Amino acid sequence: MSESLPPTTVEIARIEAAAVRAAPRPRAIPPWAWMLIGTGVVWLVLFAIFHGRGTDVLPASTLTDVQRTLNDVKDWVAANRTSNPVLLALEGIRIVVNAVVQALLALLATTPYGLGYPEIGWLGSTLLIGFLAWTTGNARVAGLAVGVLVFIGVQGLYTEAMQTLAITLAAVLFSLLIGVPLGMWAGRSPRVGRVVTPVLDFMQTMPTFVYLAPLALVFLIGPASAVIATVVYAAPPVIRLTAHGVRDVPESIDEAVASLGATPGQRMRSAVLPLARTSIVLGINQTTMAALSMVTIAALIAAPGLGQTVVQALQSLNVGRAFNAGLAVVLLAIMLDRVTTAIGERGDPLVAAARRQSSPLARRIGYGIGAVVTAVGVHLSRTQLWAAVFPGRLEIGDTIQTAVNAASDWVKGTFGVVTGGLQEIATVGVLNPLQSLLQQSPVVVVIAVFVIVAGIAGGRLLAAGTTAGLLLVVWLGVWGASMVTLASTLVATAIVVAFALVVGVWMGRSPRTDRIVRPVLDAAQTMPAFVYLVPFLGLFGPSRFTAIVAAVIYAAPISIKIIADAIQRLPESLREVALSTGSSSWQAITRIQLPMIRRAIALAVNQGLIYVLAMVVIGGLVGGGGLGYLVVAGFVQGELFGKGLAAGLAIVIWGMLLDRTTQAFAHRGQRTAAASKRRLRRLLPPIARSARTHTA
Repeated sequence: MSESLPPTTVEIARIEAAAVRAAPRPRAIPPWAWMLIGTGVVWLVLFAIFHGRGTDVLPASTLTDVQRTLNDVKDWVAANRTSNPVLLALEGIRIVVNAVVQALLALLATTPYGLGYPEIGWLGSTLLIGFLAWTTGNARVAGLAVGVLVFIGVQGLYTEAMQTLAITLAAVLFSLLIGVPLGMWAGRSPRVGRVVTPVLDFMQTMPTFVYLAPLALVFLIGPASAVIATVVYAAPPVIRLTAHGVRDVPESIDEAVASLGATPGQRMRSAVLPLARTSIVLGINQTTMAALSMVTIAALIAAPGLGQTVVQALQSLNVGRAFNAGLAVVLLAIMLDRVTTAIGERGDPLVAAARRQSSPLARRIGYGIGAVVTAVGVHLSRTQLWAAVFPGRLEIGDTIQTAVNAASDWVKGTFGVVTGGLQEIATVGVLNPLQSLLQQSPVVVVIAVFVIVAGIAGGRLLAAGTTAGLLLVVWLGVWGASMVTLASTLVATAIVVAFALVVGVWMGRSPRTDRIVRPVLDAAQTMPAFVYLVPFLGLFGPSRFTAIVAAVIYAAPISIKIIADAIQRLPESLREVALSTGSSSWQAITRIQLPMIRRAIALAVNQGLIYVLAMVVIGGLVGGGGLGYLVVAGFVQGELFGKGLAAGLAIVIWGMLLDRTTQAFAHRGQRTAAASKRRLRRLLPPIARSARTHTA
């Protein structure tokens, strides 16, 4: 009788605990791990034997034949810009983009004649942006926007902020013009989606530095090429999310509208797009934040705005000026994020219902008064100098710079022993040995090691692709610089993964910790990459270690959130099983939870690695060396353009190889987890029968 009754919760916990105990233990070290260990041992032996022989480390000023050829390509493009049909077509694109950018710059930042007086001065633009934030979002967001712009003006950076905003708006405009229709097409056509998705993956995998050199070659340096580079970087989010929103519209609704005789265009406008609105607005938000991040980096190709100020301050090691401009970038990012988020929230049914319950007459009167105040402010900003240019007597930018520089000097003087010691330990104890191993090993040995690792992870096809990619890096003549970047990337990734495991597991097991830490991670992800360099430049000075620390802080949030979300998705019964068997928290984490999220850990490694590579390359601005330094040198010195372009291509190759290899290990982890689950399912029935018999 008792055997026919359904098992209780306690019995289920006992059954699961028995299954866990009875499951065959996996071997401590699987065969593929032994292969990796053996490869590492052989590498060390060969390094000791052939140390310094067969290497390929060239001085930064030395050009190879390939790099000279790339310089010749640059010269050919310059000579045939007005005669070649393809270059003429590209020049037409540049002219159109430049016209839009110059119009926005003239409207918000400065006139085309260089007089420094915009069509709408600071008072008018502040009130106009605040009014638009109010009507499209809400009053709180409008107050935030006005407060941010006024504070940026007090910093003495209002004109630079408006230049950045103008270029960002131009990039977002072109991104939406391209991205929304393409996303709609990809969402409606699975074939188009299969073609577009790999392209978007490639665009989002490439570090941002890579876009700049070839686009500057074709479109010249300046705002137009900055906008085009930003579109390449910022368009993928809105394409993906638009396609996702269109794809998720129920077919029954689409068919119902079609049955009423609606054309495909009418169905899209009346049914599909309204239902996909939330996803599209989220895509606009993500595209806007990506555009702002890229616009600041595009200062390297003469994009005006806050990015120029940050770059100049980093190059002159002026921490106070870099902090002041970086703070303005962060505030601008927060403002744009909140405005676009508020626009998306208006589509929420609860928010819409609350707005309907409020007095529409009072809202209209408020909007009318706001419109009048805004119009007066715009008029004054066009007729009064004090309203056109932010009053200099209110600016405290120099005070902020002086205070930050003083604080930086105090920190260095007070904690210099600690920071210097930490930097010395990390550099001498870890970074230098790893860089020496990579640079001073024969090139053939290093290539063989990476090919073997790729073969273990993904098989022959990945091994063949890795071989071709590494030989291409050698052919480009930037192998030595690649090893510098790779050493910093590997060290930073190891720190990111360790940090992500500790904080991610903590957040996943503690809802209270998650509520405290997650907003900090969300805020960190909205900050442009340049900003991360500023505080660590003040702490550690220009060095590879500064780039590594900035890369860790930049990449950690995404990896932490991946692991935390994976822990939170685990069944609660697993924790009950651990408690019922008397396991400690450490045992529950290491024996049950972490093995169950192998794929999430591998994904966290993959994403952390890609983000670290992007940031380590940018670290070339603060003494990081490697490929990033060569890219920057190619922008500054015309004769090194070929070397900088070769370094950019090498960054793309390394990004693709590291991404594919870590993804292959992630799939291997998924197969291992699936095998463990199948083994448990085979064991559960006999254990369940045994448990029921014991209970009876």
